[in-house]
Amino acid sequence: MRIHEPYEAKRNLQSPNRNISPITTSIDKERRLMVGGCLLSDLAKKYGTPLYILDEETIRKSCSTYRESLKKHYSGESLCIFASKANSSIAISKIIESEDLGIDVVSSGELITALKGGIKNSHIFLHGNNKSEEELRLGYKNKVNIVIDNDHDIEKLAEIIPKDSYPANLMLRMTPGIECHTHEYIRTGHLDSKFGFDPDRIEEIIIKLKSYSWAKLEGLHAHIGSQIFELSPHEDLAEVLAEVFDLAKRIGHPMQDLNIGGGLGIRYIDSDDPPTIDDWIKTVANAVSKACLKRNLDLPRLICEPGRSLIGSSGVTLYAIGARKTIPGLNTYLSIDGGMSDNPRPITYESAYSACLADRPLDSSEEKVTLAGKHCESGDVLIKNLEIPKTKSGEILVVFGTGAYNASMSSNYNRIPRPAAVLVANGHSDLIQRREQPEDLLKYDILPERLRGVNLN
Repeated sequence: MRIHEPYEAKRNLQSPNRNISPITTSIDKERRLMVGGCLLSDLAKKYGTPLYILDEETIRKSCSTYRESLKKHYSGESLCIFASKANSSIAISKIIESEDLGIDVVSSGELITALKGGIKNSHIFLHGNNKSEEELRLGYKNKVNIVIDNDHDIEKLAEIIPKDSYPANLMLRMTPGIECHTHEYIRTGHLDSKFGFDPDRIEEIIIKLKSYSWAKLEGLHAHIGSQIFELSPHEDLAEVLAEVFDLAKRIGHPMQDLNIGGGLGIRYIDSDDPPTIDDWIKTVANAVSKACLKRNLDLPRLICEPGRSLIGSSGVTLYAIGARKTIPGLNTYLSIDGGMSDNPRPITYESAYSACLADRPLDSSEEKVTLAGKHCESGDVLIKNLEIPKTKSGEILVVFGTGAYNASMSSNYNRIPRPAAVLVANGHSDLIQRREQPEDLLKYDILPERLRGVNLN
């Protein structure tokens, strides 16, 4: 990707998910790329590569846009909660807390991180299709909202919660029969999903929960997909949820929350065209209001849980360019010092990304290359057919849109340490996650006594 001069003028400052780069992206006098007032090549020198960079202003703008759009378009109470599976750290949790948002978590690790970041217990929602006893105990002990996903959750909570103890704050997850893709969606009675209760069992489960003194069912949850560019499926979703919400209230549960999930997409490449955050919220809010009015229901607290669309476009990853292999008439491989261990999305989902050189973002493209990772896998390719200026070893490459599902899905494949993460704002950079060292990867290794000093040959 070449960053053109007019590109900055076209940036959508109100809806960061519509941009490929962070909203603070700029070019200095020497035509070098900056984010958050920091020169990217300087950050590479200071912190090393690969390096995750998050722009604080972009994150905060996404938070405030979700929060303000809910207030503008929905007359009832509302709460935006961040799907922390997209990128979980104490620093990010602290930003979320300071913006008065909540957070959803799916493990003890994410839950502890949210608590350490200062998130209110009442604003934490524990998800998961196979919660362990430890996770359920931790959630109950800290009085967070527990999203019931299946019979296993109910059975475990019945065992865990002491008699005559305080009730658990519960939300019921259902499979709504709506599956949304980027450009189309389908609605069926049943969907093959590991998440949530099937529609045919909802009434049975709602009645069953009424028989438990420890069960305080306060809300309903559903989620219809990820990287969504369509708005209309949410109108069907609102109808389904309102019908079940009404049923639960009639059965006698203190229902107050309706969580419509998240899934709004972001722009990774020029051809991506996601709705704005405000348009997404407007559609959801109007659909829920209409569905509730139709059933004479008081408006519930409307909850949404964006992940990618809140943090994805705030992130860039820096790599140092290394080896080059040219196969005449066929391909040129340009290798970087990272790859599938710090960004598994291309090899897993064939995800597309945009990239440019940190210090030559305005230079014209001179060749088309395959951007290859350093891992021992032929499929470790980050970007195919990348148009880029002629490069030399050691130059810094910037890959955009890496704020979501890069750090959180990273691994130590080939025993490669995970990158550091840096938060930038107003010309300052702060380390928020240290770079792993090779020695760190041996921390949990144990050499059995019987193998010590033994010549296995």
